[in-house]
Amino acid sequence: MTNQQAPQQTPIPPDRYDEAYFLTACEGYEEFIQSEGEHLSRRLKQAFEFADVERGMRVLDLGCGRGEIVRHVARLGAHSFGIDYSWAAVTLSRRIMEREPSAGAHGLAQSDAKRLPFRDNVFDRVLLFDVVEHLHPWELDICLGEVRRTLKPGGQVVIHTAPNRWYDVYAYPIVRQVRRLMGQGDRYPANPRALNVTINTEVHVNEQDILRLRRVLSKNGFSRVKVWLDTPPQHRAESTLMSMLRHIAFNWIPFAWFFEREVFAIGAKLD
Repeated sequence: MTNQQAPQQTPIPPDRYDEAYFLTACEGYEEFIQSEGEHLSRRLKQAFEFADVERGMRVLDLGCGRGEIVRHVARLGAHSFGIDYSWAAVTLSRRIMEREPSAGAHGLAQSDAKRLPFRDNVFDRVLLFDVVEHLHPWELDICLGEVRRTLKPGGQVVIHTAPNRWYDVYAYPIVRQVRRLMGQGDRYPANPRALNVTINTEVHVNEQDILRLRRVLSKNGFSRVKVWLDTPPQHRAESTLMSMLRHIAFNWIPFAWFFEREVFAIGAKLD
């Protein structure tokens, strides 16, 4: 048998990300609708804080979605740019920026993440918030090569992705079984990608864990790579035993590696 390269997986069609997706399923949609983009969801706010954007920087939000991050970058006095694979996203982002009287230099465009329409060494930050999981591995490699090309020396890529792959593979089956024993199994489908947002069974094609994301960033030339986990606040009225088990799962190593659901990463371009 001859060794043959596996065929490349087909990219998700851009029209799969229509306006309904961004307003009913995409992370942060509830806060976006309630505040017309004024307020970020807890997850987006946390990711944005790690970007450490300063006045005068040039920042690209790759996969800009509804445009709220582009807006917040502009409000800090940075040069704010957003691109998205979806025309619906670009349209939503333009609406937001048209209502932003304080917006400074900014730009929006439709573009594939694998072909960034920018010169080399342009940006101080490139943000990929909830994008990585939508790109097949071969697409992610090309995308990160483009990100590195467009970053200035000393610039950083800042990533948020969810869920943590190890949660889905190792922790979720345990969680589901426990919930079934508690009579709550109807809320926990066999496929963890269908939990809460069923469209993720179609559009999540490359979920990450801390080791996988570190490897892919290092492989694509990023230095000073930092990858870590976090999880949404757990405000649940449960028994003392369940509260104790939850505390152990989310705070004790190695359990936290499998139960924390969100993955963050920062990588630098040094040359």
